Amino acid sequence: MSKDLVLLPRPKTMRRIPGSFAVEPGRRIALLGAPAQDLLFAGRSLADAFRASARVDWSLSAVAGGSGDAVVLEAGVDRIRHAEGYELTIRKDGIRIAARTRRGVLQGVRTLVQILRQAGPKLPCLAITDEPDFPNRGVMLDVSRDKVPTMDTLKDLIDRLASWKLNQIQLYVEHTFAYRNHRDVWQDASPFTGGEILELDAFCRERLVELVPNQNSFGHMTRWLTKPRYRDLADAPNGCDTEWGPFKEPFTLNPGDPRCLELLRELYDELLPHFSSRQFNVGCDETVDLGKVRSKEQVEKLGVGRVYLDFLLKIQREVKTRGRTMQFWGDIIMKHPELVPELPSDVVALEWGYEADHPFAAECAKFAKAGIPFYVCPGTSSWTSILGRTTNMKGNCLSAAESGHRHGALGYLNTDWGDQGHWQYQPVSYAGYAYGAAVSWSVGANKSLDLAAALDAHAFEDRTGVMGKLALALGDAGLALGPRYFNATGYARAMLSSLEGIKGFKNQRAAGWRRAIAALQRAAAPLRKAKMAIPDAALVTAEFEAGVRLATHGCRRGLLALETSSRRIRAGKRDLDRDLAGIIASHRKLWHTRNRPGGFRESVERMENARKAYR
Repeated sequence: MSKDLVLLPRPKTMRRIPGSFAVEPGRRIALLGAPAQDLLFAGRSLADAFRASARVDWSLSAVAGGSGDAVVLEAGVDRIRHAEGYELTIRKDGIRIAARTRRGVLQGVRTLVQILRQAGPKLPCLAITDEPDFPNRGVMLDVSRDKVPTMDTLKDLIDRLASWKLNQIQLYVEHTFAYRNHRDVWQDASPFTGGEILELDAFCRERLVELVPNQNSFGHMTRWLTKPRYRDLADAPNGCDTEWGPFKEPFTLNPGDPRCLELLRELYDELLPHFSSRQFNVGCDETVDLGKVRSKEQVEKLGVGRVYLDFLLKIQREVKTRGRTMQFWGDIIMKHPELVPELPSDVVALEWGYEADHPFAAECAKFAKAGIPFYVCPGTSSWTSILGRTTNMKGNCLSAAESGHRHGALGYLNTDWGDQGHWQYQPVSYAGYAYGAAVSWSVGANKSLDLAAALDAHAFEDRTGVMGKLALALGDAGLALGPRYFNATGYARAMLSSLEGIKGFKNQRAAGWRRAIAALQRAAAPLRKAKMAIPDAALVTAEFEAGVRLATHGCRRGLLALETSSRRIRAGKRDLDRDLAGIIASHRKLWHTRNRPGGFRESVERMENARKAYR
């Protein structure tokens, strides 16, 4: 039976013991070695799993002894050195989870729950010894571009991620916290209130998950700087030419204006008390318009790297004054490696990159050599993809895990962005969440994880074996196009481009668009054969169907752009206009099922822009 178990993540070692443990009514779960209240959540979680999977109602006890003890959860076991390490032993006469801390006990319980859900009332006897490679393993959700999830959506997702042994969550904020004095920035965004963050923080703490505060503080400030009262704080108030092309709007704060730091102080003073975490991600990535206008003279005198670092250090002092450790994205400082040793040793650099060939090894080595604590930050490869990029995601997540583990990274933060309308539906990201969770727990045990089987068992609960393979195949349908697209799929790019723009795609041919349509249809064909046991099974089915329809539309749009017959162009435009109208109606319905209304207008506006080409 242990050979058939699918665990997510796979433990470091698992050994089969002869026999099985029969689940019987009237037994107890003993909570030992720590105050029983500290182990109560773990005990209740396990009791709930026995009730659901084996139909027994076992009681909890703070004392041991007698034949009634079926499971012993014991903290304070000194031989287990890692705070989240545990030993799980299932024998004929009982089950024992031993750990040094309550964190280890809870991780052992999560493994046992996965076994119980698959084995039911007769558990295989086995011995597991396990601990994580990275002490900090998290997911960062983009809640600023454009989806702001409902509280129920977030709680359900956090429970899922915690069950896969992730222990940190971040919500990427640009303008989606309801700052009291800045209503004009967030009034249309359905932001999180302070009370909601307090509630979410308590929810995470009970599950021993750290909710890390996040507020971008340098670049990516367009949502603020386009408002009249803040525009004067921008480095380039009216936009400028950048390495990304011309910007029509401001993007980055002016580091030479003391009012910018005053604004950040105010934001930090209001935001941070809502979080129990002592870390704080201040962003500071992609400051591509720095030095272009108002700080131009300063940059010409000191260099753009020095100007960037000086402002970063001012931010760090504000964070430290408030009793937090600053996290920041490492992309800008990595462009100036000579400045890396000047970083204080009490910051955490976030080394990020989202392609499979991102140079994690080289860049991790630079932070490690300078003695700067750092995380590795790959991504789910879901954004600007519609249905994901499976092969790229796995390569990206694995490279980050291997390089980070080799060079001593403190953590692994898997990112799920919402660029260009946040068109990927939530289940599209499950593959990235799952694989990132697995390799960040133990890269050696999980690099060859059967990801499809893991998704079937722990994301979709599909005993037919359809959904896992289907999700991964849809994530690779874009490969049929031929050319590769940076940080995107071709059909997502086609939806975001004009018909004339599509004609400029390099090496793209009609045959490639047709191959991609066939790949999408082939991958999606078994969808209705799945038998998911999750509560939102019907919604997940609808979300994948909508994603396939949108991706297929992108391919058809690509074919239309290459068409030369005036008659076929006119007919194609009429057909695609009707199709996209239906897609937009579906997008509206699905969006509001998991998310708040704020942001929807901006998301759907991009689809409406694509539709203009058909008029």
